[in-house]
Amino acid sequence: MDNAESIITTLTRVRDYIRWAASRFEEHELCFGHGTDNALDEAAYLVLNALRLPPDLPPAYLDAVLAEDERHRVLELLRKRYLERIPVPYLVEQAWFAGLSFHVDERVLIPRSPIAELIETGFEPWIPAESVERVLDLCTGSGCIAIASAHYLEDARVDAADLSAEALEVARINVERHHLQDRVRVIQSDLFAALEGEVYDVIVSNPPYVDAEEMAGLPLEYRHEPALGLSGGETGLDLVLRILREARRHLTDQGILIVEVGNSEPALIEILPQVPFTWLEFERGGQGVFLLDAAQLQAHQADFDALVS
Repeated sequence: MDNAESIITTLTRVRDYIRWAASRFEEHELCFGHGTDNALDEAAYLVLNALRLPPDLPPAYLDAVLAEDERHRVLELLRKRYLERIPVPYLVEQAWFAGLSFHVDERVLIPRSPIAELIETGFEPWIPAESVERVLDLCTGSGCIAIASAHYLEDARVDAADLSAEALEVARINVERHHLQDRVRVIQSDLFAALEGEVYDVIVSNPPYVDAEEMAGLPLEYRHEPALGLSGGETGLDLVLRILREARRHLTDQGILIVEVGNSEPALIEILPQVPFTWLEFERGGQGVFLLDAAQLQAHQADFDALVS
């Protein structure tokens, strides 16, 4: 059954659309990973969001009968999800990160980094939160890491840097949404190129790190995201190695560098086995995030220089 008039005549209640959508999502073998991990949760989130209803809607409301215009609106979004494989956050132009809401569209990656857990603790125990005065979010995209850092570190000033002018347009929307224009500075920069002389207590980055083989096999959902924010070259480490080489000059003596490399973790360990990366663990899941302090970066500067021409 995929005729619009037949569907909106047959399906009338909120729960009808959630059940029907979950079935279509399973039938079309969608890939989940942009906020949910199964068809039912994704269907519920999209239907409720389309109706501007909260995710913790009391069960009695699931039997509410939708107006005809609401049915059409919900059905249009559901069809875009399973026919065009558009991720839900792009459909509703919203994503959540570190407990905060962000505007997202196809100019930026959808926030999903486990680094959110570190930000929520003010980067403790790796650095005393009260000592963090300046933070750099490198490859900021939507600005979620920068803005969350400013939210949880109320006295810190944060720079949000990215090469993409389009991504920075979205970051500015989010800075204004969270009323942080006085503490979050948005900067167009090719990594550290426009940050000469700037020094930070924390540099945190979720750079492009998907290798060539993984890029070729990405599910259709991920192909809606900007390739510039995903592709890290043949090994996935093109930008990561540049960050390692340049980071020390931009850290205080007690500063720390945190970088997400995802599935490229084994490749990084293979080419830099001598570097004492601390691989962070997360209560809510996630892997492939390392931490190095300023002294460790300094000690291995020659190793990093040798890998980047």
